[in-house]
Amino acid sequence: MQYLHRLLPTAFLLSSFFVLQGATPDFDTAHRETVTNLQRLVQIDTTNPPGNESKAAHFLKAILDREGIASEIVERVPGRGNLIARLKGNGKKRPILLMGHTDVVGVEREKWTVEPFAGIIQGDYMYGRGVADDKGMTVTCLQVLLLLKRAGAALDRDVIFLAEAGEESSTGVGINFVIEQHWEKIACEFALNEGGGFRLENGEVKYLSVSPTEKVPRTLLLRAKGTSGHGSKPRLDNAIVHLSAAVAKVGAWQSPMRLNETTREYFKRLATLSTGEKAFWYSHVEDPQHSAKIQETLRAQDITRNSMLRTSISPNIIKGGFRNNVIPGDAEATLDVRALPDEDMEAFLSTLRAVIDDPAVEIIKQWGEDARPVTPPSKLDTEMFLALERGQKRMFPKAITLPTMLTGATDSAQLRAKGVQCYGIGSLATEEDANRIHGNDERLSISGLRQFLEFLYGVVVDVAAAR
Repeated sequence: MQYLHRLLPTAFLLSSFFVLQGATPDFDTAHRETVTNLQRLVQIDTTNPPGNESKAAHFLKAILDREGIASEIVERVPGRGNLIARLKGNGKKRPILLMGHTDVVGVEREKWTVEPFAGIIQGDYMYGRGVADDKGMTVTCLQVLLLLKRAGAALDRDVIFLAEAGEESSTGVGINFVIEQHWEKIACEFALNEGGGFRLENGEVKYLSVSPTEKVPRTLLLRAKGTSGHGSKPRLDNAIVHLSAAVAKVGAWQSPMRLNETTREYFKRLATLSTGEKAFWYSHVEDPQHSAKIQETLRAQDITRNSMLRTSISPNIIKGGFRNNVIPGDAEATLDVRALPDEDMEAFLSTLRAVIDDPAVEIIKQWGEDARPVTPPSKLDTEMFLALERGQKRMFPKAITLPTMLTGATDSAQLRAKGVQCYGIGSLATEEDANRIHGNDERLSISGLRQFLEFLYGVVVDVAAAR
């Protein structure tokens, strides 16, 4: 029977998963609707700050209202709305949450070749700020909800949709607020969020990246203090000199490599689809005879995977001085630290002080109560993770699923802290597409969105539909 299933069309497989009152969805029509909704959502400027996510929430709510799907908008701050909707199941199993955020980062308009808030379509791509991060995910989750409602699907689980505010820089009005004040409205067993996706290489899907865990963002400030004075009389305690030396030491140093369950499985599977020296790197990264050389090679040639190996530090801002003839009394540098989930930060800070080895330079922690929590990874043997693997195999049988520790950060962390098994996924993208996120001319493949819609619908049906 399993052999026959591999030979059957995807549409037949989907319709066999559950009892429908109607026909299997027309994904081509649903895709066109998704593209239209995405274009209109991109045209709503939700740059954070200030956000204005309520405008996007009301747009989405109007669509749900027309379909007869109950929803509500909750706000901690006026204008920073979070939309919550739910399709009720029979309650045999705990709910599943589909989520995306509606706020976007800012743009440097002069560096864009198209209007960033127009949703312009050129060839197979839609361009616009937030089209990939994260409005594409948001409207796809919305479309899955619409398709389930229209199909009259019988559900063993409630399916909840959350379009959240504040993900990019103000989680206090977004996921933190929703969890603190409205947890009962989104409480779930599984959640699907941004943080992964299908990787396209030479027009072929090579793998599906699913993130069951992610690094923990922590900001550090280096502050050097000296004596101010006249620039014509150089000083040994010049704050800029001490700070520059400290930043150089931090930039040259790497914390020790440490794999966890997710990254170990990631490199093991990645080696199976790689060739040549890359296959050797990934399969021998923990080999004592070769590890040091492989790590240095990855540091120079594969910065994403090098970051997956360790807690990373990137000096991103440096400040000091105000006149060219005045020696400043202090100078500061901001370090972007992305910690492994199990990193002991106090021990890490102690090591960093030893690396800098300068009493004139102070290390100051810059994270507060709204910082994303440290949480255990979601498991790789759950019903949801296995469904994601099955969905990948149905649609792209030559590819594999890679459990990936995301080097960035998402609001999945707050959900994992509540015990939710949360997985990051996403649409089809090339490496160039992925590199444009938060950059100029952000874009999303329209044909890739069509395939992602069918994939996500199939996974939700697999996990939530009544048997």
